Amino acid sequence: MRNIPAFGLGTFRLQGQVVIDSVRNGLELGYRAIDTAQIYGNEADVGEAIAASGVRRDDLFLTTKIWVDNYARDKLVPSLEGSLAKLRTDYVDLTLIHWPAPGNGVPLEAYMTALAEAKEKGLTRRIGISNFNIELTKQAIAAVGKDAIATNQIELSPYLQGRKLVDFLQREGIHVTSYMTLAYGKVLGDPVIGAIARRHQATPAQVVLAWALQLGYSVIPSSTRRENLASNLIAQMLRLSDADMAQIAALERNGRQVSPEGLAPQWD
Repeated sequence: MRNIPAFGLGTFRLQGQVVIDSVRNGLELGYRAIDTAQIYGNEADVGEAIAASGVRRDDLFLTTKIWVDNYARDKLVPSLEGSLAKLRTDYVDLTLIHWPAPGNGVPLEAYMTALAEAKEKGLTRRIGISNFNIELTKQAIAAVGKDAIATNQIELSPYLQGRKLVDFLQREGIHVTSYMTLAYGKVLGDPVIGAIARRHQATPAQVVLAWALQLGYSVIPSSTRRENLASNLIAQMLRLSDADMAQIAALERNGRQVSPEGLAPQWD
């Protein structure tokens, strides 16, 4: 089984023709990992774009996420089967629990076990978690085993570096996937990032994505503009110096963008 790709295409907040165009452009430019979720309401659009692209399924890495309404044991597998139908595929490469949603009535052990069953049925090649803190990650490990959890997809950016959680995940051998790496674009105007970008004749977005990649994270930036999709890919070729990395490390400010009430855990 392939590792989780370091670079993927996110589809959060993109729907209809907008997401179809973004995925089409991404695939034409060489993206082969696509990240979606049940709650995004765009799985069918993503499936349409992939089908029209002519890219072989074996060459793609598809990720989706189970929404909280589908955590119950009798709902999780059928909901994933519905996602597969929309995506026009027999399996996804990775399925995540989208939010821990403490207190939503379904125990963590129950939904993690149901997710493991989905893997056993061949609906997904890997399983993982998203937005889990250290304590809930420990509970997920207790439910299905450390080796079963392919990644924890978490919000990380130069303004929210989550070092305690990241250190824990890396010690446990759980891969880190960073979302909101550009903090809704807020970090792109940062003077420190700008100075590093000028030194490397790069864009601020390329610098931030390169920072995350050098820390060993996977990234899934999204864009509706083909030129930005192409530009983002170049971040894979950019090597930042130790001094650059240290400067970015100093930008931490606990600048979390996403923490929905009732879904989010107590953050570390």
